[in-house]
Amino acid sequence: MAFVSFLIPCFVISTDVAFSCQNTDDFVSASSPGDIVIGGLFAVHSEMLHPEEYPIKPIIQNCAGFEVQIFLQTLAMIHAIETINNSTLLSGVSLGYEIYDTCAEVTKAMASALRLLAKYNSSEDVVEFKCNYSDYIPRIKAVTGASYSEVSMAVSRLLALQLIPQVSPSSSAEILSDKIRFPSFFRTIPSDFHQTRAMTHLISESGWNWVGVIATDDDNGRFALESFGIQAMANNVCIAFKEMLPAYLSDYTFHTKVDQAIEKIVKETRVNVIVVFMRQFHVFKLFNKAIERNVNKIWIASDNWSSSVRISTIPGIKQLGTIVGFGFKSGDVSTFQDFLRNLHEKPTTNNKFLHEYTMLLSVCAHLEYHDFQTCISNQSQDDLLQNVENKHQIWRDDFLTANVEPGFIHSTILAVYAIAHAIKGQCKDRNCKDPNAFTPWELLEELKKVTITDDGKEVKFDSNGDMSTSYNILLWKEIDGHMEITTMAEYDTKKGDFIFEDEEKKQEFLDLKKVQSTCSQHCRPGQMKKITESPHTCCYECVYCPENHYSNQTDMDYCYRCSNKTFWAPVNSTTCYRKTIHFLSWTDWFAVFLLLLSALGVVLVLSIGVVFTKNFNTPVVKASGGLTVCYIILFSHFLIFLSTVFFIDEPTEFKCKTRQALFGISFTLCISCILIKSLKILLAFSFDPKLQNFLKCMYKPIPTVVICTGIQVVICTFWLIFRTPFVKQNFSIPRAIILECNEGSIVALAIMLGYIAALAFICFIFAFKGRKLPENYNEAKFITFGMLIYFIAWIVFIPVYATTFGIYLPAVEIIVVLISNYGILCCTFLPKCYIIIYKQETNTKSAFLKMIYNYSSKSASSVAVSQISLESKSSSPQATISDSCKSQKNSMNGNCHFQVQEQRLIKGTGLPKSSANTVARRRLSSI
Repeated sequence: MAFVSFLIPCFVISTDVAFSCQNTDDFVSASSPGDIVIGGLFAVHSEMLHPEEYPIKPIIQNCAGFEVQIFLQTLAMIHAIETINNSTLLSGVSLGYEIYDTCAEVTKAMASALRLLAKYNSSEDVVEFKCNYSDYIPRIKAVTGASYSEVSMAVSRLLALQLIPQVSPSSSAEILSDKIRFPSFFRTIPSDFHQTRAMTHLISESGWNWVGVIATDDDNGRFALESFGIQAMANNVCIAFKEMLPAYLSDYTFHTKVDQAIEKIVKETRVNVIVVFMRQFHVFKLFNKAIERNVNKIWIASDNWSSSVRISTIPGIKQLGTIVGFGFKSGDVSTFQDFLRNLHEKPTTNNKFLHEYTMLLSVCAHLEYHDFQTCISNQSQDDLLQNVENKHQIWRDDFLTANVEPGFIHSTILAVYAIAHAIKGQCKDRNCKDPNAFTPWELLEELKKVTITDDGKEVKFDSNGDMSTSYNILLWKEIDGHMEITTMAEYDTKKGDFIFEDEEKKQEFLDLKKVQSTCSQHCRPGQMKKITESPHTCCYECVYCPENHYSNQTDMDYCYRCSNKTFWAPVNSTTCYRKTIHFLSWTDWFAVFLLLLSALGVVLVLSIGVVFTKNFNTPVVKASGGLTVCYIILFSHFLIFLSTVFFIDEPTEFKCKTRQALFGISFTLCISCILIKSLKILLAFSFDPKLQNFLKCMYKPIPTVVICTGIQVVICTFWLIFRTPFVKQNFSIPRAIILECNEGSIVALAIMLGYIAALAFICFIFAFKGRKLPENYNEAKFITFGMLIYFIAWIVFIPVYATTFGIYLPAVEIIVVLISNYGILCCTFLPKCYIIIYKQETNTKSAFLKMIYNYSSKSASSVAVSQISLESKSSSPQATISDSCKSQKNSMNGNCHFQVQEQRLIKGTGLPKSSANTVARRRLSSI
């Protein structure tokens, strides 16, 4: 296969400087031989030195800003490899390492990665270009690092060319979980997705929704800011401002941007929470400037600097306010602490980092702790070579142990052990002392399946190459005059919850809520947010919940509507109240009054029944149809009065179905009986032969009553079967529920009442025709009055019923029932009772005969007068009457005879009076 060879360029900066690059081996900062070599990429220095504003020549410059925390991570990698080599994990196979300094620069890291890709045992570090790297053996099998996500993104794309596994202990950018773009990248920490979710969860739980964000203007900062923005939106947290600082300290605009960021923080007085996604050296510069401006806020620290000893020892750090950070869950690092105590015994020939550190100790050892730290960070490699002359070497192991950040140390050791376990899997059936035993891509497949026991728990990489370990929530507290970094809680990335060790830790978390960081005041329960013209949803006005709505928490976006119509809520309510149920109860004064009227009606019915029973053999009772008919009518009146009871108290299905049917059938029975009486009276006293023939055909008492009442029974039965009445809840009153009966079908109700009205109208017509009956026996006149009362009551009822609502709607129905029932009852029976009780002398057979005789005499006279008017056309009165009677051939001959006799009596023909009495008896017997 054809290939092209590339040589790693190494340009000489100075021929007499120890740190300058003479050859490619000088490019390696720390190394140790082994059967299998692991590469390391760490930003031990914070910046590269550029002699000009922008680089002109492609020269790899020296670095400045020695970072003790990153230096400790390189030592952790070395310690882990030495521990593995001294164990039985790899069964005699030794691990070696090559560690490179990226100086937090992508350019320097890419140069280091190119050397890692060089072919194994190549004398000139040649990187071969191939179409297929399946059999290619580079100088290393895997890489640990890099320190920062932006560097890891660039390096991972290069390593992916040969699918060399890369395991980072600190690169947390969420985008690195994309296995399409970064197929060979792994990490022993969670991605920023979990960190930003934990941050917004903390902010939301603390009641803050108006925060500022400061991040570095690189891939890591931008991705962290984007992830935080998404999580913040999901948790109703708004970002008041975003400030981006240059990623490199060598950027000449860095200090200007820091001043602008501090000015923004000071200006935004409502923002009391600042989220910082930056590297330690950026935060160091920012905080020194913030202390000068007396800024006092709550600072949310990302995992990059949340446990930084260097920052926690800045003089005046306590003036900045409260610092809450998110650090990686750490394990036991006691063996590493022991390693550091014996570090001075190790040679520095193959570890330029350690050699530089010892020189820094010589230059800065005379200073106090913080100044000592600043001195180390500010020494460039060139300056160090000049200052180290004539200095005695001094060792301070306390400084290293004091700067240990357990989270990063633990994740670095975990990364090395993950690679070692993958190598163990590959070496089961192979001779791994041979560098050609396996290729990096085979190791990559093994790494995906690795399971490590960490602190008694099994951990492994997920499908995204991440280890979903937990976060420690760190709280910076001043203890004995020093800032201590304490663990306040643990954040479970799987459950998304905070776990507190004890109540004291939980109280520390609750104390954070005392600080307000909101765009608007919190809306109290009973209020809701009303978004203003501001583009931020966190800026709003608080308005009261409208009627029938409520809110029971602070800062509600909207008010809940009461769950159903049985509840109500006033304006500005925090809960819903159950509506009061109303109906026409037994205790209501109006209901009591109506019940008394019904009871009085029942007493009246019973009294009339007693009176009629005691006088059942008198003419008045007999003339009323007899005791049986009177009992039926009185019983129907009793049922009508009884039906009013079903209109009162809480409606039920039984009451709703019973009350209208009982009233309708009872009233129909009553009207049917009165209709028969009207027919009988009209038949008895009618002198019109044609009318008498019609009335005789109609007068069938029992069938008529049965048919008329049966029709109403059928109407009610169909009503109850197909559109039965039911209990209805009326919500027309805002704070109450009115229980009432829905008639089911207004049409059915109208048919029932219309049928009663039709019978009443027929009865009224018949009674009206008999209104001129004898003075002491004028029942038809009173029936007419009773029907008129019925019509008036129900005509008035219709508009009143249609316009009335509420609990007194049943009362309207009771009133119209009582009025119509009382009217018919009183008009039908009270005149008779009056005659029976107070005019007993008229309640005799003889008195009735006399009354009928007088009425018959008058009726005969009127007939005679009408006949006399025809005498001019007839020769004799007798012939006229006879002709008249003859013309009525069908029947009524006896009546014609009676008329002849009456005419003779009137004209003084000499007939005896007994003939008139005979006619009177016949009339009496007919009724």
